[in-house]
Amino acid sequence: MSTKGQQKMGDQATMEAAGESTTDLAIIASAASVALSWYQFFARGNKMQGLFIGLWPPTILAFASYFNQKRMQQKLESFGPSRIMNSIEQMLGNR
Repeated sequence: MSTKGQQKMGDQATMEAAGESTTDLAIIASAASVALSWYQFFARGNKMQGLFIGLWPPTILAFASYFNQKRMQQKLESFGPSRIMNSIEQMLGNR
């Protein structure tokens, strides 16, 4: 395999690892936000602050989902239209 091919595979592995860690980071941030929201709402009695912080997890997860969808779209576009059509035909043919 050529050096270019090895570099491309290395870059691809790095991007996949970064995408997975981004998703993990979003889940951790959302869980921390829920915990902070509960703390504000129940322990401190600051209901408005607790409700405000409670709105963060869906927003964090929505951004993570958006970036994951953009990453998947880029991967599909890198395959080219003929490979995508072949994949779709194979999936439909297996039904």
